[in-house]
Amino acid sequence: MANLSIRVSDDLLTRFDAAAGGQGGRAPTLRRLMDEAATRPPSPGGRLPPRPLKLTVRLAADDGDGLAREAASMALTPNGWAAALIRHRLHSKPTFPRDQAVALLAIQGEVRRIGVNVNQIARALNTAVMEGKVLDLEMASLDALRTELRAHMFALRQAFEGNLAYWAVEP
Repeated sequence: MANLSIRVSDDLLTRFDAAAGGQGGRAPTLRRLMDEAATRPPSPGGRLPPRPLKLTVRLAADDGDGLAREAASMALTPNGWAAALIRHRLHSKPTFPRDQAVALLAIQGEVRRIGVNVNQIARALNTAVMEGKVLDLEMASLDALRTELRAHMFALRQAFEGNLAYWAVEP
């Protein structure tokens, strides 16, 4: 048999106890109310969406302190940190603290900007008839953009590798 636990205000409990007192008490009244609700046809709109899984973990004091430190170092709550660890182990997905996520978004914007510039240069080189120094300048500009793009891609790779290494559990 299942056990049900709910939290209600003191005022509501006082009023419910007064109403349930003449009907055999809390438990019989709750069972009757639940049975009545379960026999009614479902309301339009169907069922409520499923709630996310809630996991409760009990830790020794030292482990709890370590969890709090690690979570704080990543600007996460202990629950968020534990969820990120589980998410990594199940899906190999990284979780970044807010400041790092913002930095990665900035890098993504820079890479996009460089890509647009590279496309513009490539289009210009394909449509223009250039010779000598003009072509050399355009090629130098393209090489500079290529170097900048490589640096940003390397920074992204380091960020992801570092994050994934952080979450990895060593044997």
